[in-house]
Amino acid sequence: QVQLVESGGGSVQAGGSLRLTCQASGYIYSRNCMGWFRQVPGKEREGVAGIYRGGGDGEYADSVKGRFTISQDNAKNMVYLQMDNLKPEDTGMYYCAATQSDSLLDCEARFWRGDFGYFGQGTQVTVSS
Repeated sequence: QVQLVESGGGSVQAGGSLRLTCQASGYIYSRNCMGWFRQVPGKEREGVAGIYRGGGDGEYADSVKGRFTISQDNAKNMVYLQMDNLKPEDTGMYYCAATQSDSLLDCEARFWRGDFGYFGQGTQVTVSS
């Protein structure tokens, strides 16, 4: 079983920054592929960024590339999402997600499919214009 707890959401003006944090626990091989997803009412959940525990630069949705950075601290079982130059369209509930993966390529593929088995409760991000 994997537990994920997000924090760091809030309300900011456009152009501002936020840093989301995900504290992960549970069987480590069930969460060696991590990601951030977001959802707004009436829309499907979309992948924002993903990262493989074993390394790699991370995967990003085109809409956030160059503005968001995903990172991890394996010793602390933490995953972060640094969000800069926020836009009103970034508003939504952000979820930390985890799944088991056999490789970097598999983790990337799972991110683009949204194939994650565990999700946290979410943290709200609101960006005003």
